[in-house]
Amino acid sequence: MKGKIAQALLALSLLFGGGASWAQTEVAEKTAPQLGRAPELNIATTLASLLLVLVIIVFLAWLLKRMRVAGISGNDSGLKVVKQLAVGQRERVVLLQVGEEQMLVGITQHNISLLSKLDKPLTMDESPSGDFASQLSKLMKNNVKK
Repeated sequence: MKGKIAQALLALSLLFGGGASWAQTEVAEKTAPQLGRAPELNIATTLASLLLVLVIIVFLAWLLKRMRVAGISGNDSGLKVVKQLAVGQRERVVLLQVGEEQMLVGITQHNISLLSKLDKPLTMDESPSGDFASQLSKLMKNNVKK
């Protein structure tokens, strides 16, 4: 409270010029010890906060990589992943749209191989079944019914 009053007096004296120079010196003497004192910092709290921020950054980077957000990759060429199916821990079968053609590709940890080139492309329904919001609402409806 006294510190705020002292700051207000200092501000007023600065606004109205040299007529209140005695207030400036008096306020400066009272506030100098308060401003010079550093707050007590606990090194463990500081390091824990830094570690928490780093963990959050790494988690968000991992999450973005796993979700494969379309706008982040930046390559809007004619190559698009239409569907993918995990068949193992690190193996999956992917349906790719390349221009007007569709290809079925097998992906493992060390190899990518063309399984089949589809003669007639599969038609996908226009509703986004992979949309997070729609999947969440379906899950919530199923849990409410139970």
